[in-house]
Amino acid sequence: MTWEKIDLNHKELLYGRFRSISEPLSEYTFANIFLFRDTHEYEICAGDEPVIKGKTYDGKKYIQPVNNLQAYSKEKILELQKEAEFFFPVSEESLALLDPESIEYVSDEADSDYIYTREKMATYAGRKLHKKRNLVKQFHEEYEGTSRSICSEVKEDALSILEKWQEQADLPKEQTDYTACLEALTHCEELVLCGEIYYANGKPCGFILGEELNSDTYVMHFAKGLVEFKGVYQFIFNEFAKHLPEHYKYINFEQDMGKDSLRQSKKSYQPDLLLKKYRVKFKI
Repeated sequence: MTWEKIDLNHKELLYGRFRSISEPLSEYTFANIFLFRDTHEYEICAGDEPVIKGKTYDGKKYIQPVNNLQAYSKEKILELQKEAEFFFPVSEESLALLDPESIEYVSDEADSDYIYTREKMATYAGRKLHKKRNLVKQFHEEYEGTSRSICSEVKEDALSILEKWQEQADLPKEQTDYTACLEALTHCEELVLCGEIYYANGKPCGFILGEELNSDTYVMHFAKGLVEFKGVYQFIFNEFAKHLPEHYKYINFEQDMGKDSLRQSKKSYQPDLLLKKYRVKFKI
C-alpha cells in the first residue's frame, strides 16, 4: 500500500465520504484530519477505497476507515490490519454491526467524546451548574458582551486572542494546539468551519471554532478565552449554545486526551454522554 501525507488537496476525496457515513465521532471530519495531521501523523492511502492511518495519543498505530467498517471484504480487512495495530475510532453503533466472535475490542476513557445538549449549555439549568450560571451573571455585570462571526473581517481579533492565549498557557507551542488552531483560522472557509468571536466592552476576549459533524451535532474543535476576563469560558459556551441553530441538539466537546485538567473542566459541565470510541482488532 502506498501512503502519503494528508494535505488540503485531499479535501475533495474525503469531505463527502465523511459526511455520507455520518459517524457521531469527532475524528470523522476532513478538518479534524487535516488540522491534526502532525499530532496524529495522519497518512492516506488514496484510491477508490481511501483509508487513513494515524497514531493515538498513547502512541498506537491505527487504521481509520473512510467507509462503514462492515462494508470491507475480509481480504481488505486483513490487508489493512497488517498496516497497524487496530481499527480506530469505531463507534458503538458500528461495533454492534460486527460479528462479536470475529473481533477483539477495547475502549479508553481518554478517547471518549464529551457530548452536551445544546439546551443544557444554553441554560446551565439545575443545581450542579449553578456556579456556571453565577459566573455568567458576574460576566454580564462587569462587561457588555457582544459577538461576531469568526470567519469574517474580524478574524484578526481571533488571531490576537490565540496569541495571548498561547502566552498565558505558559507552554511551548508544540505542547498546545496553537498551530492547529492557527491553521483553522487561516483556512476557515476552505475547511467549512464556523464559529463566533466574543467581545467584552469591545475588547476581544474569546472565540469558538468548529463545524457541523452531522445533522444534529456541532463539534467544537477550538475554544479559546483570555483569563483576565473572569467567567469568559462559561460566557462563550453559554452564548454560543443560545445562538446555535435549533436543529443542532448536541454539542461535541471532543475528548480530554487523558489530561486531568481537561477532564476536570469538561466533567464540570455535566456531560449528557461520554461517547465511547473503540479500538477493534479482527481475529485472523
